[in-house]
Amino acid sequence: MAAAPGGAPARRVGLFGGSFDPVHNAHVALAEVALTSLQLDAVRWIPAGQPWQKNRAMAAPEHRVAMVQSAIAHQPRFVLDRIEIDRTGDSVTLDTVHSLAVQHPGVEWVLLIGQDQYASLHTWRNWRDLLGLAVLAVANRPGDLRGPNAEVLRFPHRMLPLPMLDISSTDIRQRVARGVDITQLVPPLVARYIETHRLYRS
Repeated sequence: MAAAPGGAPARRVGLFGGSFDPVHNAHVALAEVALTSLQLDAVRWIPAGQPWQKNRAMAAPEHRVAMVQSAIAHQPRFVLDRIEIDRTGDSVTLDTVHSLAVQHPGVEWVLLIGQDQYASLHTWRNWRDLLGLAVLAVANRPGDLRGPNAEVLRFPHRMLPLPMLDISSTDIRQRVARGVDITQLVPPLVARYIETHRLYRS
């Protein structure tokens, strides 16, 4: 582990970004595995404001923030960070990590991403600069065999084992639109929130 100014061990903090539209049980499982497997002091959950690579309309930011808050309330080392929600313009991961590094010097940042994001990392804006600021931890997704770009492989990162939960936000939204039960796929308070606010109805 890197040393913070003054010689003390650096805090190691995971960064978990995404649209979280909605947040689901596989998201929570990944963050919990990351806490222990990577010996993290905390995981900062960062709902995206407007992802520059995502064109579809998303649930309102305050709905997605509220759902994440409900999903992470059980774990004191999970922290909600509104940095991308409160920032205008596109949500770019490098901008987020750079801002956090300036605000919190001496922290070792670990970027948690899924296999699908890993495979497309070379298309991210300034991805080389990003990997200079954060260690990469990649979670395998069931059935996803896509590999990373060869140049990405040259940068240090760690593969993170994830429990075999084949859950996607897209599938959840489609289930809600069809009136299919989702209580086994999302935390109970998230299911209640979606029902109360009638999100993802067709």
